[in-house]
Amino acid sequence: MHYQVFGNTGIKVSEFCLGAMTFGEEWGWGSSEKESRSVFDAFAEAGGNFIDTADVYTGGTSERLLGEFMGAERDRFVVATKFTAGPEAADPNAAGNSRKTMRRALEASLTRLGTDYVDVYWVHVWDFLTPIEEVMRSFDDLVREGKVLYVGLSDAPAWVMSRAHTIAQLNDRTPLAAIQVLYSLTERGIEGEFLPMAESLDLAVCCWSPLDQGILTGKFSAGSPAGGESLRSRMHGGSVPDAKAPVVAELEAIAKELSCSPAQVALRWLRQRSPRAIPIVGARTLAQLQDNLGAADVSIPGELFERLEEVSRIPLAWPHEMFSSPAQTGYTYGGFLDRIGTERPFPVRADSGAGISSYVVSDD
Repeated sequence: MHYQVFGNTGIKVSEFCLGAMTFGEEWGWGSSEKESRSVFDAFAEAGGNFIDTADVYTGGTSERLLGEFMGAERDRFVVATKFTAGPEAADPNAAGNSRKTMRRALEASLTRLGTDYVDVYWVHVWDFLTPIEEVMRSFDDLVREGKVLYVGLSDAPAWVMSRAHTIAQLNDRTPLAAIQVLYSLTERGIEGEFLPMAESLDLAVCCWSPLDQGILTGKFSAGSPAGGESLRSRMHGGSVPDAKAPVVAELEAIAKELSCSPAQVALRWLRQRSPRAIPIVGARTLAQLQDNLGAADVSIPGELFERLEEVSRIPLAWPHEMFSSPAQTGYTYGGFLDRIGTERPFPVRADSGAGISSYVVSDD
């Protein structure tokens, strides 16, 4: 296992994060306590130290089991949990991002985890109701009390994340250390705003569903089993959407050429494309985890990487396509774009995986 510095902090986390949403069978598709323990032990033995859970996962069982598994070794692990959700609550303040909800949720999470602090505390989903100033001040209070070490936002617009970070910095409060977003070979929508923002603000990028609910494991391809008890099988019928089928086909072909699994290629693609990205791998069985961790030993050669880029690339939302078009760059940079060097985050053409020096300004 390799490690990386977690965003703008000094903490070191494993290159893969173990998603503990599968710990517990209350939702009908997770793992038994015995299997969850096997997954946890294998991850720890491989050198994994970063584990992500949430207060609502499997009705609280995920946090409880994780606390029991860590036991006396708790300080060895970087534990991340979340708050926001309060499904079917009678109390309207049992959900959302308010200070009241945050504090109540954290105290309950600490009890289930059997610890007096969490390393990373996330807003699970942005509620569009709580002022961002309240969220960041409440985060800062928890950090100063020693109950939380680092904070982050999950599933929020990029403008909310960047504003939250800036408000904290300007007011000498705890800034964001990381963001958590949906990112995979078949879900690349964050590349226009979120990745450049994370680069500019030096934020870690934790990626949930990096295998797109099993689509990128090959289990839903023609002739393969339908996925059994997997989340995708239950929610979507265990099939590959037509729009994603070409990506899966190319992924499987490249996996065959590299003599590894499709999941390993998909996870390595993510790590190679954005080194600050940390895939959250949620394995239901020990075999799945072992396969996923095998991605650490995979390297995708340039030619094969470009094949994956080409088949999975999507148009970036406006104005990014305009920024990187040859016609526009010719005007914006006066014809000097191919001779300008910078280390700053810089728009890269949607049809190019290279950096600034690869631009060719059209004479038209």
